[in-house]
Amino acid sequence: MTTIDVDVDRRGPDLTDEQWLRLLEQRATDPDAVSRAYAARARPGRILSERGSLFLVAADHPARGALASGGDAMAMADRRSLLARLVAALENPDVDGVLGTPDVVEELLLLGALEGKVVIGSMNRGGLDGASWTMDDRFTGYDAASIAANNLEGGKMLLRIDDQDPSTADTIEGCAAAVSELAARGLVAMVEPLPYHREEDGALTLLKDSRSLARAVTVASGLGTTSTHTWLKMPSCDDPGTVFAATTLPCVVLGGVPGPDPAQDLESWGRALTQPTVRGLVVGRSLLYPPDGDVAAAVAAAAAVLRAAAAPKGGQ
Repeated sequence: MTTIDVDVDRRGPDLTDEQWLRLLEQRATDPDAVSRAYAARARPGRILSERGSLFLVAADHPARGALASGGDAMAMADRRSLLARLVAALENPDVDGVLGTPDVVEELLLLGALEGKVVIGSMNRGGLDGASWTMDDRFTGYDAASIAANNLEGGKMLLRIDDQDPSTADTIEGCAAAVSELAARGLVAMVEPLPYHREEDGALTLLKDSRSLARAVTVASGLGTTSTHTWLKMPSCDDPGTVFAATTLPCVVLGGVPGPDPAQDLESWGRALTQPTVRGLVVGRSLLYPPDGDVAAAVAAAAAVLRAAAAPKGGQ
C-alpha cells in the first residue's frame, strides 16, 4: 500500500502520502515513538519572541466536538487536512507555536513540525459542543504533571462563566488547581475566561460587553495560589482599554479573520493588540480554514497585524 485515494475536498495544503502513511504506521506499530519525540524536541527556551510577542495557532477544538469551520460542519473531522494546515501555519517563522490536545500535539511531533516551537497543552475539553452539560468544562486532556514530564511550555484551560449554571463553580475550582500546579513547576497557565448568558431557548451567548469581560478577567486573575505564571486569553471587544486595564497579567487576543490590510484588521479587532498588557495573538479556525484555502497567506496576514501592533510598544 503506497498511495491513498480518498474522495474528499483537499483545497488547501496537504501531507504527502509518504508523510501520512508513515504517521499511520507509527501510530499502529511504534507507540513509544511519541515519548521519544517529546524527549528529543528542541525547545524554544522562551515564551515571547525576540519582538516581545507571542503568536500561537490553536487546534484543540476537535476534542470538544467542535468540528465546524465556515460553512463546513465537518471541516476539522478530516485529520489529514487539519494536520497539513497546522504544518503549513507552523512553517511561518512568525508563528511561535501551537496550542493543542495531546493527540494533535503528538501527531505534529511525529511529523517534525514542533522543533523550536512553543507548545501549550490543552487541559479541559469535557464540555462538549452542543451537549446539555456543555458548561461543565471538566479536565480531560493534559494535566500539569504530564505537561512538565513532556517538556511543554505550559497549559491552557477554558473558563466559561455562567452565573446561572452550577457547573461554573466546579470549573473555577479545577482551573484554580491547575494554575497552582503549573506555577509550582514554573510553567505558563493560559486561562481563557469567557462570560456567557443562557437564553430562554437554551442557546448560549458569549457576552462581549466591557463590564462582563472585565469581570471575567478579574476572576481569572485571582485563580490559584499565585498568579506569577498566569496568562489570559481574551476576545477583542469595543472597549479594550477597560477590559485589559483590569489586570497586569500578560494577555493574548483571540484573533478574527485576517484581511489584506493589517491596519483594517487592527481596527476590526478593536485595538486590543495595542493595549499594554496584550502580548500576542492566538488564532485557530479562521487561519487554518480560510475561504480560499491559502493557509500560508492567511497566517502571513495575521503575522503582519501582530507586527504592526507590536511596533508602538517599542518591540518589548
